[in-house]
Amino acid sequence: MGYSLFIIVAPFVLFLVLGLLGMKMKPSVAGIIGTLGMALCTVLAYTVAFQYFSQAGKIGETWTEVIPFNFEWLRFTENLHIDLGILLDPISVMMLVVITTVSLMVHIYSLGYMKGETGFQRYYALLSLFSFSMLGLVVATNIFQMYIFWELVGVSSYSLIGFYYTKPSAVSASKKAFIVTRFADLGFLIGILILSYYTKTFDFGLLTAHHAQLVTTSFAGGTFLGLSIATWALALIFMGGAGKSAMFPLHIWLPDAMEGPTPVSALIHAATMVVAGVFLVARLFPVYFFAAPEVLEMIAYIGAFTALFAAIIAITQTDIKRVLAFSTISQIAYMMVALGVSEYGGHDGLGYMASMFHLFTHAFFKALLFLGAGSVIHAVHSNEMDKMGNLWKYMPITHITFAIACLAIAGIPPFSGFFSKDEILAAAFHHHPVVFWTLWVVAGLTAFYMFRLFYRIFWNGEKKYDEHHKPHESPLTMAVPLIILAVFSVFSGLIPFADFISSDFAPFHTHINWLVAGLSVGVAVVGIGVATVLYGKSSDKPAELARQMGGFYKAALHKFYLDEVWMWFTQTVIFRYICEPIKWFDRHIIDGSMNGLAWITHKTSGSVKGLQSGQVQFYAWVFIFGSLLIAALVLFL
Repeated sequence: MGYSLFIIVAPFVLFLVLGLLGMKMKPSVAGIIGTLGMALCTVLAYTVAFQYFSQAGKIGETWTEVIPFNFEWLRFTENLHIDLGILLDPISVMMLVVITTVSLMVHIYSLGYMKGETGFQRYYALLSLFSFSMLGLVVATNIFQMYIFWELVGVSSYSLIGFYYTKPSAVSASKKAFIVTRFADLGFLIGILILSYYTKTFDFGLLTAHHAQLVTTSFAGGTFLGLSIATWALALIFMGGAGKSAMFPLHIWLPDAMEGPTPVSALIHAATMVVAGVFLVARLFPVYFFAAPEVLEMIAYIGAFTALFAAIIAITQTDIKRVLAFSTISQIAYMMVALGVSEYGGHDGLGYMASMFHLFTHAFFKALLFLGAGSVIHAVHSNEMDKMGNLWKYMPITHITFAIACLAIAGIPPFSGFFSKDEILAAAFHHHPVVFWTLWVVAGLTAFYMFRLFYRIFWNGEKKYDEHHKPHESPLTMAVPLIILAVFSVFSGLIPFADFISSDFAPFHTHINWLVAGLSVGVAVVGIGVATVLYGKSSDKPAELARQMGGFYKAALHKFYLDEVWMWFTQTVIFRYICEPIKWFDRHIIDGSMNGLAWITHKTSGSVKGLQSGQVQFYAWVFIFGSLLIAALVLFL
């Protein structure tokens, strides 16, 4: 399976070609080259998946790791070295399919959406870099290779979020995303260093083998501030994942990232950046479970709170992309919770499987939601719901595909989201009742805010549009990806995922828990019903309800003022009490020391420069005086 290397190399080559030569091409040519290159990667990814799951990846009844390519890059000690390679196992192969599929849909869609935009060639070059970064991340053979590509994902997102670099809000959003995730990634790097210091390896195979015995024995007995060293290391590694996956309180960058082009939002939210944190925890799951189970419990509670917190905010937002952004935060938190409540092996590892299953299905319906939103924005030239309504008459394809995505994310059978979300709720139901009921409430809120969005865009009254600027259905380059993703959103949940993905690589049997399914579908139907009553037709009911909720509604509308809290913390605590003392130390101690050395050197050189006057008489007197002094010292001693 050595050809799998081309899945990683091709996007990088496309980035170089389009980045260096793109401006010499017609924009349409650059777009077609980028799209054809990603189509090739997609075909190769599906070939890898077929070959792996049909024959190459199975030994007996258990899936195994395949490493078709690996070489040593940097060696530190006999055992500690950084390799660059490709690791194929069930979750990495699944991610190859997800990333290439969604990226290809975004490439095709962008041919229509970005047509005529300044920097079209640069846009496709950056899409290729983004895809390369994420593909390299998911096939990494070791945690340091993952970290390298992890940072490349950050650079790519910074460039794409700030694509409209003449727009101050886009520049601000790109910097915010970069800084917040860098802060989180510092914790990730420290965690990697601690982990590698004790285990003497970066290799995933060694770290996770045999119930992570290497980690548990290496960290045995080590504590710091009452917690084991393993707990500290894995909590810090999760900090990096929490930053990338926008977990509370590091979620503040994601809503602002909507300033980038809408297809970029689809790529970031569906298949690349925000799922990297979930993939990180899944990749190291045996280490978390056997070496630091308390960190998994922390992940479950953080995820449950984040899911509820983001869902409440999503209910109040009026910008359609921001509703979807908070929806993403909530759904990614669902995946984190599933990992947090999971155990290891067999049916006990249901949460692990459910997390990866939801990652898989969510990629398609969330990409569909964002691209559908882009189609609407393309038609009405606004992100605000108040400028929309009654669009079903003008945009039938977008209307139907968006409805399918809303039903999928709401967890209505037989759409894909029902199957994956049901497994997460079932895992939580058996292990953490408090977490389960929290997620159950979130399921109802999800159905409510998604159909609030749907009704306000496509129904909600007889809105009249200017005859000269009537909305219209998007061109085929945008409509075809919507249709393809809608098909995935309907049928991807029918895949028997437990046959392919499990925490211990051993397939197991799952069945629908009808009690949990009934509860989840019931609360989703209630959420849809409430949304229908409030927003199915234009009325004053939503405004009256918002008025009755008073301060709570206002706080949710302003995202509970978390951005303001972070700004205060940054300016008051970090700038004043950390940066200012460092600035004083740098200016007075570091610079002062250097300036003092310069002053001493200057004064000393001024004092002795007379010795190099060039006067022969002076040199003769010094020679005679020195000779007499030496003679006197010799006689005396």
